Amino acid sequence: MSHIPAFLFALAALAVSAVPPLAAQSPQPEDSTGRGAHALAFADRHMVAAAHPDAVEAGLAMLRRGGSAADAAIAVQLVLGLVEPQSSGIGGGAFALHLDADTRAVTAYDGRETAPLDATHDMFLLTDGKPMPRGAAATGGLAVGTPGTVALLARLHREHGRLPWAELFGPAIELAREGFTVGPRLATMLAGRRAERLKTFETTRDYFFPGGAPLTAGTVQRNPAYADTLSRLARDGAAAFYEGPVAQDIVGAVRGAATNPGVMRLEDLSGYRVVARMPVCPVYRMYRICGMGPPSSGGLTVGQILGILANFDLPGMGRDDPQSWHLINEASKLAFADRNRYIADADFVPVPADGLLDRDYLAARAALIRQQTSIIPPVAPGRPPGIPREPRASDDSVRPPGTSHISVVDGDGNAVSMTTTIEGAFGSQLMVRGFLLNNQMTDFNFVAERDGRPVANAIAPGKRPRSSMAPTLVFDRDGALRLAVGSPGGSRIIGYVAKTLVAVLDWEMDIQAAIDMGHLVNRNRFTDLEDGTGAEDLKAPLEALGNRVKVRDLNSGLHGIEIVDGRLRGGADPRREGVARGD
Repeated sequence: MSHIPAFLFALAALAVSAVPPLAAQSPQPEDSTGRGAHALAFADRHMVAAAHPDAVEAGLAMLRRGGSAADAAIAVQLVLGLVEPQSSGIGGGAFALHLDADTRAVTAYDGRETAPLDATHDMFLLTDGKPMPRGAAATGGLAVGTPGTVALLARLHREHGRLPWAELFGPAIELAREGFTVGPRLATMLAGRRAERLKTFETTRDYFFPGGAPLTAGTVQRNPAYADTLSRLARDGAAAFYEGPVAQDIVGAVRGAATNPGVMRLEDLSGYRVVARMPVCPVYRMYRICGMGPPSSGGLTVGQILGILANFDLPGMGRDDPQSWHLINEASKLAFADRNRYIADADFVPVPADGLLDRDYLAARAALIRQQTSIIPPVAPGRPPGIPREPRASDDSVRPPGTSHISVVDGDGNAVSMTTTIEGAFGSQLMVRGFLLNNQMTDFNFVAERDGRPVANAIAPGKRPRSSMAPTLVFDRDGALRLAVGSPGGSRIIGYVAKTLVAVLDWEMDIQAAIDMGHLVNRNRFTDLEDGTGAEDLKAPLEALGNRVKVRDLNSGLHGIEIVDGRLRGGADPRREGVARGD
């Protein structure tokens, strides 16, 4: 499909009212949520961008000692599990893309949680056959998948680390023993309805509500149990997590949970394996966009959105044209329709990955877009090349976000883009040896079939639940690294990352400005616009085209590093507490 002439994109008179740029309207001071303005960070040697200053400093410490990007990412993750426990940690899972600067090889590491061997397709169904309410299912042992983060960190270190394994644990152990300062984001999340769920289990309640009161911002909090766990892992390696006393305590907490006891066995932990997969690397204009393939839908769906948009002149239209955002909105609907139907763990179900990114197929999907009206969701999925013969039902359920992202580039040009999670905020609410266990099992669809058709993302023993995490590495036409980026945000991750890529690659915005810019997300449902930003001004134009629009808080956590003229430039999301720093 050729580029559509610009004159076809004139909106109806109601829709062409002036719309200011979607960038944050003006720098604002940090508020109780941690949101505030960031300046673009610069560095010449190496850089870390992540969700908390303490974690970033831990990563930089490793780089300054001659460590690799992998070493730094490991140190960052270990600290995040302490200072940002609601989002990620060693009780969860992660996806990581690694660039080897010498060979230019990109490896996608799958450290996603797996369903226990005793999992059944009906484990989240009530006696009447209806699915459990998601909030009820997410608390307790039944929601816990076999954690993969520790195994992923060990694999990264074994294949790409330079410093001794034990050295990477130093900053996190010291902070856990001596105490870290509770930030406003964690303190805010300990209030409201979420607080009641956290009080379900005694160990968790005692840690987050010492003396019955929630931790407050500025409090110095110690976690000796976490320090002891990390010390054991530093001394004995990742095996100390998957076998022995730590594994026994994890299984005991899961199976013995007073709420929703689970079915995990020691064999689930001892049998866990990280999988090195081929990254998904579609071409967008002059760039190669590498992301994570199944069981994540992130790389494929971001790739589909961009592949549809490649048929339009977004660079010429610019960020201030409402039609640019209309196109992003429509492309997102079309991509999510395919995601919901076809993508799941490819080790268990056939996924037409090549067909979903086929240029002719995406051009045909792009041809469905009209300039004067919007496609009313839910959009029907397409029929890409290679779809399975057996018809499948769509899974359009959404899950709560509880995730973090890390971007690192070291002095030799090696890079890591890693998105890490315990699923919903505070995971299953179960705390073991100083860390929280995930509730990743609720990322599966609770029903195995609809209208006689199987659901691709149904539960099965050993299966990895579909994810939306989208760690991304971008390369220019010469194969040089241009950008490392990713975000938390549940299934909205896909929209956050796609918007940021368009802003940097098409509209030539720097990474910080692209992150700051207000969000538009459509998951083949309604259109989300971020309140408090220029995105709100798209409401009337998009509604005039027939969209159902909701203005709401869209709490991304984008962290990215770009390379421009040989220099590193970093951006951190002002919606959270993260920073980008380097030397």
